[in-house]
Formats: sequence, structure tokens, C-alpha cells
Amino acid sequence: MLRPGRRLMFMGLVVAAVAWPLTFQGQGGVPPAAPAGPQSVEWRAYGAVEGSTRYSPLDQITRDNVGKLQVAWTWRFDNYGTATETLNTETTPIMVNGVLYFTAGPRRTVVAAHAGTGETLWTWRPNEGARFDQAARKVHRGVAYWTDGTDERIVVVTPGFQLVSLDAKTGAPVARFGQNGIVDLFTQLDNQGGLDPMGKIGNSSPPVISNDVVVIGPALTPGGRVNRANVKGDVMAFDVRTGKKLWTFHTIPRKGEPGHETWMNSSADYTGNAGVWGPFSADPQRGYVYLNIEAATNDAYGGHRQGNNLYSSSLVCLDIKTGKKIWHQQLVHHDIWDYDMPPHPILIDITVDGRRVPAVVQLTKQAFAYVFDRTNGNPVWPMPERPVPQTDLPGEWTSPTQPIPSKPPGFDRQGFTENDIIDFTPELRAEAKKLLEGIKLGPIYTPPTQVTPTSKGTLVMPGLGGGANWQSGAADPETGFVYVGSSTAPSVVGLTKNTDPATSRVDTDYTFGGNLPTVRGLRIFKPPYGRITAYDMNKGDIAWQIPNGDTPQNVKDNPALKGITIPKTGSASNAGLLVTKTLLVAGEGSGGAPIFHAYDKATGAEIFQMPMPGPQTSLPMTYMWEGRQYLIMGVRGAATTDQRAGYGAQLMAWALPPAPTNDGGRGGRGGAAPAGGRQGAAPQGLE
Repeated sequence: MLRPGRRLMFMGLVVAAVAWPLTFQGQGGVPPAAPAGPQSVEWRAYGAVEGSTRYSPLDQITRDNVGKLQVAWTWRFDNYGTATETLNTETTPIMVNGVLYFTAGPRRTVVAAHAGTGETLWTWRPNEGARFDQAARKVHRGVAYWTDGTDERIVVVTPGFQLVSLDAKTGAPVARFGQNGIVDLFTQLDNQGGLDPMGKIGNSSPPVISNDVVVIGPALTPGGRVNRANVKGDVMAFDVRTGKKLWTFHTIPRKGEPGHETWMNSSADYTGNAGVWGPFSADPQRGYVYLNIEAATNDAYGGHRQGNNLYSSSLVCLDIKTGKKIWHQQLVHHDIWDYDMPPHPILIDITVDGRRVPAVVQLTKQAFAYVFDRTNGNPVWPMPERPVPQTDLPGEWTSPTQPIPSKPPGFDRQGFTENDIIDFTPELRAEAKKLLEGIKLGPIYTPPTQVTPTSKGTLVMPGLGGGANWQSGAADPETGFVYVGSSTAPSVVGLTKNTDPATSRVDTDYTFGGNLPTVRGLRIFKPPYGRITAYDMNKGDIAWQIPNGDTPQNVKDNPALKGITIPKTGSASNAGLLVTKTLLVAGEGSGGAPIFHAYDKATGAEIFQMPMPGPQTSLPMTYMWEGRQYLIMGVRGAATTDQRAGYGAQLMAWALPPAPTNDGGRGGRGGAAPAGGRQGAAPQGLE
């Protein structure tokens, strides 16, 4: 609901008072340095800019003063859903004209809050009834902003798959957009199969707006246990002013379109998914949009869709005005590993052998960083097709080769051998080897295998949830460095003949499952369990690599490790990253410790850490408002226990202490006691 009144009037006055806000929309080049003096430096897109660098030129917070950060304000999600629903948030705010915009709760209530105090200015709550109840995806990561210099809009896709345009100043739906501010995306689908889209297709990441075009990335029912026929994840684009549909790109080609022949036995006609559920990026100068397209149904079995399956698991560049394909690169042929590329493409200019290259970097769940010239799709370094292991599963099909980049090297483990087995003690290693009996080990792209009395399946590394994920990475356009947080998370994938579709509720020939064993409560493989990697993309080399945080307490306290000195293991989760003029800022991710880290971005040395109320759940961002730099990060809430009441997730805002004023040194509102922390921690390398 819209909340009119004095807050809106106050917000309007604040916006009117902002002079010369500094923005850096665009990508590829170096954002302008922040001028001296009071000002506003904005964060107008989910990834800072349309090219998703997650970089800010701000340098008020530096390695020398980051230890003085204070909590400036917090914004809680407690009342935007049930107690369970509000424990987590993946939303990353944007900041424009002194106002933060973000989504709250599973219904995706849109919130506008004051950038300096966190005060709520307006909210808009969708009410979708059955569309919400049956929504394919309720998790969400934020909103998009557009202006022509006069009009200002906040654009969001609801859980029920409706595109909504709101007045950025008031939160009111824009009447001339669609029907009273709303476009029903179900009615815009090119749904030739005739499947009911309700509960099958939705959205989980912000739309991309560039060149006055809104592009929607669809998210479908997760592809592990769905029928061989499903709704297709076509990408659609709309006029930002009117909501009129401009084009549709068929991520699964229709009959007569190029690529249809890569789906054997006309399997393109019924196969679904191949959406863009993660965030994605645009090049406003060239008028291109870059789609990181997921796998097709099903995640671990593709016998019903034999062939290479364009454009599943592909990076595709389109003309944003027309939807015409400029180039594509399929990164996994016939994906049966769920390597569905949720990380947003990163657009950055690099210098390779003295030549300036406008590049796009696609980080992946298979732990490769693929680097292409973003104008034509040519690999910056050779990317030969190399032979890979082949399936022996009846009915399955595998590509004889996969594209393997020669540079840069992978940022996490790829494939699993006996050398990867835990070796803290000979006893633990022997137990681990025993537990792995009957599980097939092999290099990357080793196919899943059938479960039999003597076979438990295949150990897949990176696993279905390993490598990089929707958190993607960050890039420094001044140095050409690209940073990525990754999780070392192998999976056991075993396929079982589907003899009873009525019970399994799917009509595929095989269903999949499997459990990776642990050894006395420890992971069966050597640490680190998660890491942060810095690439020098000018050279295509790893500049440094560190564990993602310290060793978890349950590992430190494990009785099997008593008296043993173990290396820093890091958290088994994906760190969310932010790069500034002087720092790499990170949380450990939703599976990590509740710690805020500041690293030297050139070396990986830890400069400072401090505790947070909960683990990081959304990506960090930063901006300057009225001369003060703020760092924002979403953190998890806590469930109710016998000892204490629970509380929801929250956005944490940190800033340096305000400058002394004539009010006795209080320095204005929003200041809080220092959060406390540790400076000068020694850097930790990987062995």
C-alpha cells in the first residue's frame, strides 16, 4: 500500500536539495573519481552499473580508517512476511537521489528508504492471491531504476510474474505503463506448448533497463524434478515508458530457427527451462544485453533432449532494441550437471599483450572464468574443445567434447581424485576412502551414473551448488582485476530408473539423488571449503587466492582434530563482494560466519574484520550521501529459541563517525557505538 503524507513531502525536499549527484552508469571504462566536498555518489543498478562491476570509486573509507566504522542505521524485515519468511533476504538496494530502493519479504514489497537514516519513505505491496501462492520463485534480489531526466521509475517483477512500474518519488503505479502500471507477463509468453504457466515460471532477479528497454529474465521451477516438458524460459523485453512488448528471444529455438537442429528428435518442441534466473548485464554504449542462460530440464538427466541443446548453458549477446542475436558461446554442451551460470556477466576493459580489449567475464558453477571480447564473442584466450568422459547410461547422450578455456585457470576444484580426500590424519583418510567405495570419481564433466547394488553414483566436482553462484563477483576497472567468491561443494549424483512416474511425480526415464558422506562430522575432502580468488585479467592469471574466512567453529571443536594444527579452511559458502577505490569488502555468505571482512584488494591480506548480527545474505553496496560514505549489507535474522525472541533479517548500514559539529560532537543522527573488530590480521594463502 502507498503511504502518503509528510514522509513523502520530506523525501521530495531531500531529493530537491541534492546538488550534482555523481553517477557512473555504464561499464567498460573507469568510473569517474569522486570529487572533493559534500556530494552524492550513487549506486543506480543492481551491480553498481549496467555492466555489473560491483565497483565504486569512493575512497572515504580506506584501509587506514575502516576499523573505525560504526553502525549508522539498520532496516529490519520482520513484518514483511511470517517469522520464518523474513529470516533471510537476498535483496541488494540501489541508491538514487538520496533514496534507497529494495524489495522486502516474499511478496516483494517495494521499499523506499532515506539513504542517510534508513527511515522508510514509502512502500508498495503487491496483492496477487493464487499467483503468489503458486509462484515458482519467491526469493528476490532487488529492483531496477530508470529516468529520462524528468520521469523517474522503479521497476520490479512480482512473484506472480507481473511487471510493475512505480513512480520513484511516491511509489504509485504509473498509470500509462501497461494497465495501471502493470503488465501481466503470463499473457506475453510465446507459449506454443500451451502449458499453464501458473506455478511454473516467474522471476528471482531484478530486470535490466538500458536504452529505454526493460529486459526480463525468467526463473522457472527448479529443474531437478520436473517433467521433460516444461514452460520455456524465453527472455522478453518491454518499452520502459509504456510497457509495450518489444521482442522475445527464444532461449530454446523454435522449429525453423537456427539452433533447433541441436535438439535431437525435435526435443526442443517440448523441453523447458533455459531461463535467466540470475542477474544479468548490459552495455549501454553499444546497445547490447548479455544473457547468462541456465540449463534445460532436467538438471542431471538429458536422455529426452539429446544433442548440444542451444542456447541452454550459454552466454548470449543481443541487440537490446531488437532482440537480434549478435553472438553466442555455449559453455556447456548438453548440460547434465546443473552448471546453469547464475553469476551476472561482468563487463570490463582489460589490456592483453598491449591491446585494449572490451571484455565480458562469465563466472560459472563449474569454476571457470570465461573471457570474451564482448563486441564479437571471440575468446580472449584460446578455448579449444577437449575430449571429456562419456556416459554409459542407457538412453543418455553426452557431447564428446566440452569448451575448456586455456586461460585463466579455474578458481576452484574441478574434478575429484584420491588426492582430494581429507588427510588430517591417516585414520580419517582411510575412513574417507572406505566411505567413497562405490562412488565414481573422475575429472570435470564426468557424467552422472546409474545407481546399482555396486554403484552409488558419481562424485561431481564442482557440485550442483559449487563454484560461483548468483553472488557472481566484482571487478576493478582501474586495474583489470576480477574477484570471485566460490564454494567447494561436491555432490554425489546417482540416477535411478523411474519405474513409477505416479509416485515420483515426473515422467523422465530417470530420477536423481545421492548423498556425499562425511567423516566423523568433517567434509570428506581437503580444505579450503570456500575461497576468494583474485584474477589479473590483463594476464589471465590468478593474482592471489585465500580461504573465505576463518575455520568454522564446528571444525575447530571436532574431537577428531584434537591436538592437530589445521590450515585455515574458510566457510563453505559464496562470499558476496564489493570493490572500492581502496578495498575489497566481503561477507562470508549465507553459510559462513557473521563476519564483515575488509581485504587489501591487491594482495588479499586481511585489513580488518568485525562481527555482524548474522551471516551475509545479500551483496554489499556503497554510496555517498551528503559527504558521508555508507556501506550496506543484508544479514540473516535469528529464529525464536527457548531463551530469546527471534528477529528478521536486516540491512546493516556502516559509516565512519560523523565529523564533529557545534552540537557537542554528536555529529547528527544515525551514529552508534563502534561495532568493534580486529585490524591487521595476517593474510592467509592457499596451499
